[in-house]
Amino acid sequence: MTPKTILAVDDEEDILELVDYNLSKEGFDVVRVTSGEQALEVARTGKPHLILLDLMLPGLDGLNVCKRLKADSKTADIPIVMLTAKGEETDIVLGLELGAEDYITKPFSPKVLVARVRAVLRRESRSEPDDKAPIVIEEVEIHPGRHEVVVAGKPVHLTFTEYEILYYLARRPGWVFTRYQIVEAVRGDDYAVTDRSVDVQIVGLRKKLGKYGRLIETVRGVGYRFKEPGETSD
Repeated sequence: MTPKTILAVDDEEDILELVDYNLSKEGFDVVRVTSGEQALEVARTGKPHLILLDLMLPGLDGLNVCKRLKADSKTADIPIVMLTAKGEETDIVLGLELGAEDYITKPFSPKVLVARVRAVLRRESRSEPDDKAPIVIEEVEIHPGRHEVVVAGKPVHLTFTEYEILYYLARRPGWVFTRYQIVEAVRGDDYAVTDRSVDVQIVGLRKKLGKYGRLIETVRGVGYRFKEPGETSD
């Protein structure tokens, strides 16, 4: 099997060494660059399977690189995992809204690095979710055709907005979504976007799901995600 290519973009050589060593050990082919300009060139010509992108690059920074890659039809489908420093919550949110799939906060452990890369590649390899197919995770069943949710065999009444939020998150378990992305997907651009409006809906939704409300995870300072199978234990 041909190894998957990972493009690692960072201006710190020690970070690139860490990424290269640990991903190469797991069978990935790692291409290293140190600038945003190089990242754009390699992404367009080499079409890597995934890009690890540092946000704090000199010159053309990571957010602008992300924006350009997602706006270019040749590179828009390449998943991007942002490498961020602690305290860059605003940049993380913006990066996700620009189209990045995930992020890793520095300093990170090799195990976390490999696990995140594998998780994103696994999600990307899945076909686009079927809008009509039921979603079943643990004892939570979501039936799009009937607009119905069943928990532990019992129907649960949700408001329109609660249902749409649950369905939006559960269709892509493991993906992190910002509050703005959730509101935009559920109600459209004409709906007032506030952190509070989404948070209130999530509180009500978790309460109605009972013990399975834990499947909806808060990502501090960023938004929410629905846990993936295998990480859903109490």
